[in-house]
Amino acid sequence: MKYGLNIPPDGALDLVSLGALIHRLDPGVVPFRKATECLIHVSGGEFNVAANLADCFHMNTGIITAMVNYPIGDLIAERVRAMGVKPYYRHFEHNGVNGPNMATVYCDRGFGVRSPVVFYNRSNEAAAQLKPGDIDWNEVFSGGVRWFHSGGIFAALSETTGELIIEGMQAAKANGAVTSFDLNYRAKLWNIWGGQKRASATLNRIVENVDVLVGNEEDLQLGLGIPGPEVAAKSKLDPSTFFAMIDKAVDKYPHIKVVATTLREVHSTSHHSWGAVAWIDGETCTSPICELHIYDRVGGGDGFASGFFFGLLTGEEPEEAVKLGWAHGSLLTTFPGDTTMATIEQVQAYAKGGSARIQR
Repeated sequence: MKYGLNIPPDGALDLVSLGALIHRLDPGVVPFRKATECLIHVSGGEFNVAANLADCFHMNTGIITAMVNYPIGDLIAERVRAMGVKPYYRHFEHNGVNGPNMATVYCDRGFGVRSPVVFYNRSNEAAAQLKPGDIDWNEVFSGGVRWFHSGGIFAALSETTGELIIEGMQAAKANGAVTSFDLNYRAKLWNIWGGQKRASATLNRIVENVDVLVGNEEDLQLGLGIPGPEVAAKSKLDPSTFFAMIDKAVDKYPHIKVVATTLREVHSTSHHSWGAVAWIDGETCTSPICELHIYDRVGGGDGFASGFFFGLLTGEEPEEAVKLGWAHGSLLTTFPGDTTMATIEQVQAYAKGGSARIQR
């Protein structure tokens, strides 16, 4: 046992995620009200972790989700295959008019002093209709799964998705997998059907089944109702208040063995200072701080989580696991889209202090 976790040494899947797939429309630096064209990125907070681990880190991963049989679903399914992720789909038929749908997320990147803007069209979303009993967990776990992951975005979609996460976590535990959860508190999603009070009630029940928790101070406060620090941080990069909150989180959930998050100081849309921290079975670890010149910030947190999980799955020392997450999250912000285009060699080199000098 390492990190306080009993990670299975092998399995058909290194990690499987439960969550929603979406397509993100990206007009670049042009705001939507003036846009004439968009790129399409396939994403999902939970999917991104599985996709990054498969494409960059060469791990065997899967995604449990809803899929609609229409052209948008076909587009998304093609990108899932391209990232090397094994799908477990609950299929829905589209009626040709109003759904069920694969959700659309709109995000213009902003630039300089103009911040990014994110808004959604998740009406009649197929993933929100997923409920306990929809997934054949025996099929998912039949060959062995080392790690099961889900997140707060999926939990926020409906009254049934949180219950499905709990069912999946319990199945994972019964089959010996480590469980992780990214709180990813999104007020816009929770506000339409219950708000912060409902979020806290749902997320607290989920976290009772979690070994590894990802979330920043705001996630812990709003998502789990953990009191904030008594002393304000000196800066967004100061980990002391986060570590102070960890003590409260672990007191409330003594079964949690790992808590991690990124640290980000936003100077402008295109310039961030970036770091990461983790509490791993009583040991605190921090990454270096670097200056990021952002191309597309969406997905950076998922990039950290996937690199960090890779470090834990491969038995790296705690500080090295944090550095791998920090390095991969850093690199992910230099690519368009929500999922990785980095190689494992790039991540390892950057984690060891590599530079942006030209490679010949």
